[in-house]
Amino acid sequence: MIASIALDLGTTSIKAGLLEQDGALSNIVARPAPKITVNAGRYESDALAYAAVADQVLSVCLAQADGCKTFGLCSQRSSFLIWEKSSGLPLTPLISWQDNRGAASCDALRAHEKSIRSLTGLPLTPYYFAPKLRIVLQENPAWQTRLERGELLAGTLDTFLIWRWSGGKHHVTDASMAARTLLMDIRQQQWSPTLCDLFGIPMHTLPQIRSSAGMDLRLSNGLTLTASVGDQSAALFASVREDRAEALANLGTGCFVVRYLPKGDAGSDGYLQTLVYQDSAQHSHFAVEGTLNSIAAALAPYPAGECRVEDLAADDIFCLAEPSGLGAPYFRNDLGIRFSRPVDHLPQRRIAALLLEAVIFRVARILEDFHRESAIERVFLSGGLSESACLQQGIAQCVPFDVHCLTQVDSSLRGAALLAAGMAPACCRESKKISATLDAPALPEKYRRWKEWLDVLLDSR
Repeated sequence: MIASIALDLGTTSIKAGLLEQDGALSNIVARPAPKITVNAGRYESDALAYAAVADQVLSVCLAQADGCKTFGLCSQRSSFLIWEKSSGLPLTPLISWQDNRGAASCDALRAHEKSIRSLTGLPLTPYYFAPKLRIVLQENPAWQTRLERGELLAGTLDTFLIWRWSGGKHHVTDASMAARTLLMDIRQQQWSPTLCDLFGIPMHTLPQIRSSAGMDLRLSNGLTLTASVGDQSAALFASVREDRAEALANLGTGCFVVRYLPKGDAGSDGYLQTLVYQDSAQHSHFAVEGTLNSIAAALAPYPAGECRVEDLAADDIFCLAEPSGLGAPYFRNDLGIRFSRPVDHLPQRRIAALLLEAVIFRVARILEDFHRESAIERVFLSGGLSESACLQQGIAQCVPFDVHCLTQVDSSLRGAALLAAGMAPACCRESKKISATLDAPALPEKYRRWKEWLDVLLDSR
């Protein structure tokens, strides 16, 4: 029996799949997302082409669904567009979360950064919806007037597709997506008048915020949308349990390290506060998150795949491996890829090992901070880079708790399907335990010295 149908609106691929009653994913259909064009920091794609591919994969999967109508959705966060209410035609391309045009908004509002952080739990960066929409409206003042009159609609990718699928009846988003716009008060879980005024975005034009689960929206394709959630939230829901002392380290294009916040815990200083999802009873589930920026880009020029565990801690050179600047909790754009000593003379594989060490150490330090606030018993690794034996072993050697590598695929798709079907978080989770190499003190000792080096570096600027 099929429990739910799920759709994952990714940046590079769009996937649909079926969730069996036993928690297994089947009939996964994947197609490439429309190509994103990049021009002077602007990342754009064709919104209607994206919608067409989403419809295609969903239709193929639906044909195998054996009459199941329960539908779950997860979406890339912060990608958005503006469209005409009367025609449904986009006025803008689909503007990617990667787009940097919001940088001017961040510069203009820097004096309000503390207030924004307090209300949203997030830093003021161009990645989010509000800074980019502010610039788009400033560049096209007539659109602001039409938006205020209700002739135009704006929203993230999930909002646009739900609006299309419901024949224009529902202009909505869920709490997890709204929480990543820089416009929602994370405590009230409502649009903030203060934030909307700061960014110059009329609050009445924003989509209605709904719970992530229990939506019960009837769509024109015959499906009932019961859950909609951000892709990272879906991956967390599929991978770790809130009632256990667990954390997730997703090692992909970038890296996020996240754990659910125990009740009453405000999280560690400097880290992101994430509204993971809001359940059907409108209870919000929160997490604390640390981030590493663009680690895949740092590793790409080097043969990281050739590195072995024995290559780690081979010398006293320390490294940072985030080309676009250190992520949470530091938020230091001035510290990108950096070595404590020149490395031009080193073999490419040796440089790759140093970069891998930097990833290991950053992940370990985030986990160490989380563990200090509230004990962790195990961490689960996911994402493409988690298959690296170096990263697996390195993290296992540097943290004082169990490390497991998730073997399940398509965690975001699985999470959306589980949430839609009303199943428990991390239901039928598949993983393998990583056994740390015994009697291997060199890497933990280098990690200790790396922390001292990083602290000095942070204090010197």
